[in-house]
Amino acid sequence: MLVEILISFFLVVSGVFGLIGSLGLLKLTDTMQRLHAPTKATTLGVGGVLIASMLYMLLVKDHLSFHEFMITLFLFLTAPIATLFIAQTHILMNLKRSDLPDTGREHSWSIYDDPPEQAPSSEETPAES
Repeated sequence: MLVEILISFFLVVSGVFGLIGSLGLLKLTDTMQRLHAPTKATTLGVGGVLIASMLYMLLVKDHLSFHEFMITLFLFLTAPIATLFIAQTHILMNLKRSDLPDTGREHSWSIYDDPPEQAPSSEETPAES
């Protein structure tokens, strides 16, 4: 009975986090706010289901499931990194050209401009006969 209550607790908590993350994705207006809600829902919601599954396999079936542990570990490591990359991309896409840092290079074009025309190298120029 105690095992079933513990497994049910993790499933209910993960369902609540999934619901809150979904509602946050619908209700929040800014991209950075919208990024926060499903990230937490994914990490805590799916993590709770995986923990409940690990507990079920260990306590009910008497079998240690290594796969669910690896999925949980992978989820907890990759979700924050993916969120960081999405947030950095959002920030860079909203910067103006004047806000970009000066690289001190000879050419001052940014990643948003086309690079200057390059002169063809000596190998590309046709040889005179």
